[in-house]
Amino acid sequence: MSVEILDGATIRDFVEDERAFNGTVEERFASLDTNCDGLLSYAEMAKELMSLRVLETHFGVDEVRMSPDELVQLYRGLFARFDHDGNGTVDMEEFRAEMKEMMLAVANGLGFLPVQMVVEEGSFLKRAVERESAK
Repeated sequence: MSVEILDGATIRDFVEDERAFNGTVEERFASLDTNCDGLLSYAEMAKELMSLRVLETHFGVDEVRMSPDELVQLYRGLFARFDHDGNGTVDMEEFRAEMKEMMLAVANGLGFLPVQMVVEEGSFLKRAVERESAK
């Protein structure tokens, strides 16, 4: 992890750079596709979905109490966002489209003012910052 400064424009520019964005999408997809069948199952995506930390607020110090069934329902719902055709798997195009939508939502949320943020190595946000720094 590292602390980086970024804004919405940095993320939008990364998403609009098809070579950089698609390369990152393809790398992440390949790392998740453990059986190399060109599709992501719920089992293959579960760890990635859980890493989104959708339940944490205030840097993870708030307690969120959910039953195991509620957690499964939450992560199944996240998976369904990726599985556009509802066939139980996520192909490359579905994955790319949802990652693009998510990244643009983050960009819109950040707006034009730079913010300091902790980002994980190899993450989409880290790649966006690295691309911006290389200009």
